[in-house]
Formats: sequence, structure tokens, C-alpha cells
Amino acid sequence: MQARHLDRRRYFMEEAATTEKYFIPYLSRFIATSGVRVLEVGCGEGGNLLPFARRACRVTGVDMSELRIRQAQTYFREEGAAAELVCCDILDYDCRGRSFDLIIMHDVVEHVPDKAALLSKLSCMLAPHGAVFVAFPPWQMPFGGHQQIARSRLLSRMPFVHLLPRAVYGHVLRLFGEDDFTVGELMSIRQTRCTVEAFGRIAVRAGYVVADMRLWMINPHYETKFGLRPLVLPSPLRMLPYVRNFLSSSCFYVLRRS
Repeated sequence: MQARHLDRRRYFMEEAATTEKYFIPYLSRFIATSGVRVLEVGCGEGGNLLPFARRACRVTGVDMSELRIRQAQTYFREEGAAAELVCCDILDYDCRGRSFDLIIMHDVVEHVPDKAALLSKLSCMLAPHGAVFVAFPPWQMPFGGHQQIARSRLLSRMPFVHLLPRAVYGHVLRLFGEDDFTVGELMSIRQTRCTVEAFGRIAVRAGYVVADMRLWMINPHYETKFGLRPLVLPSPLRMLPYVRNFLSSSCFYVLRRS
């Protein structure tokens, strides 16, 4: 497991830095990013929301982890920023009388079993001219199985291991000494995996139009994490279905209601 996954304050600030430098300029092409209502689904410690809060946005973060919400409350208080932070499943979130101009899901949708139900719920919360920003690692990318969360130092740095057949993958995780929780988490991600093509189809069936889709060979977040300069997947490769999943470390979708 990488140090940033243990040092949550550091992870919070890394997310905030990436959002400030890359996500906000990208999203500004589609929607105002100051003084608007922003919801993040699966907000974790809330790092992605901090730059929006500093732009006078009314930010709301929802996460199923009570620990992450408590950490988010602490970090926002330390930063002198305001946020509404709620511990619940987004499908159970009471959104009556509320709408958001921007809804963010960063590295979340690949964990969700029923993506159609999730997108349907978000549609009910989206303002008429609002946008949904979804970012996720395509399943076939080198670390699309999130094996970087493994306790084993070697396993956490082993690309493509998650593409092994299910039974073999489970055996490998045990062989490297992973505990029941980690094995369960990694096998769950395998079950709910997401590809560029599959997500696009689900979004359209859920009543959205794709305002933009961008594939990154080098994820913008890798600059903060690893010092690597972000790189968009070149156009010829971006047009190759299936193959592009192996070459993209992150996929961005911007959705609007049709």
C-alpha cells in the first residue's frame, strides 16, 4: 500500500491540488466553477471539494464511510472552509427540494454495482443546465483493479494482475498474504469494473448526453502523486474501442441531461 493511502491529510491536499490545477480549468469549459452548488458523490476526505469551497461554491460531500466524513470535517475546519458533509449511501440521500449545478464522481463509479440506478438518482438532483463529471480508471489499464491498495508492496506495484481469471486472481491475492478485507475489496472492484464503452452506453440509456469524453494516457493526478506530466491519449489511439482501455489511466466524462 502506498504511503498516501495511509496519510489521509496528504491525500486530501493532493486531491485539492489536482482539482485546482486540472479539474476546474477542464470543467470551466462546460459550467461555471465559482458560486455554484457542487455535490461530490464518494467524497472521501473531501479534497476535490476544497478548491470549489474557496470559490464561494456551496459544496456538499456524500460518502458511505463515517471515518472519511469525520476526516473531511476536520480537514475543512483546519482549512477554514465550509462544506456540508453527509455520511450515507447516495441512493438513500434525501434530495427533495435540492439541486446541484455540478455533480462530481471521481474514482467512484467503478465501485458501484448498479451504475444505471446511480445515474438515475443523480439526474433527479441535477439542475436544468447542470453537468455531471465522472472520472474513473478503465478496467484494463495497468492498475484498473486498484491493486495499489494491497498490503503487499510487490503486489501493489504489479500491473495487469487484476486481469487474471477470477479464481486465479483470488488465489494470487491470498498467496501474497492479503487479508480478508483487502481480498474482498479487490474482488468487489473486479465484479463492478467499468470500461470506457460500457459507461458511455449506460449514461445514454440513463437519459444523458455526452458533452465531452477525454482519455488520459497519464492521469492529471499523477503529477501530484508521481511528478509525471499529464498526457492526453493521442487521437488515433483514442478512437480504438477496447484497446484504448489498456492505454488510458483515466477516463473523463462530462454528462448533461438529454
